[in-house]
Amino acid sequence: MGDNSTPDEREGAPDEHESRKSARLPGVVLPIAGLVVLLVGCVVAWLNRNTYIGWFAYAPLSNQPFSGTGMAFLSPGTQAGLAIAVVGLLLLAFWAGYRTGRKAAPKTPGQF
Repeated sequence: MGDNSTPDEREGAPDEHESRKSARLPGVVLPIAGLVVLLVGCVVAWLNRNTYIGWFAYAPLSNQPFSGTGMAFLSPGTQAGLAIAVVGLLLLAFWAGYRTGRKAAPKTPGQF
């Protein structure tokens, strides 16, 4: 209750330093999670990479052009790893935009 409070009344109040420290914790979790997801995606993509690409086609009398529908030069494991890495990059981009927006926000509600 201000300057006239007794020490007993102040003991139950949360410390400013503790509240800032606990508010900072979620700000650290998101970039660490983004980095972990990015690294996991890169490792999965690296372990499932194709080591060979071989292709032979011979159609001398055909009047139709060859179109390889459904062909992928990346294995499904590599595609999944790259998708996981993209999710990690999106988390990091969200965090960076959020941090930039918080720094640029006015300190008092009346300022613009």
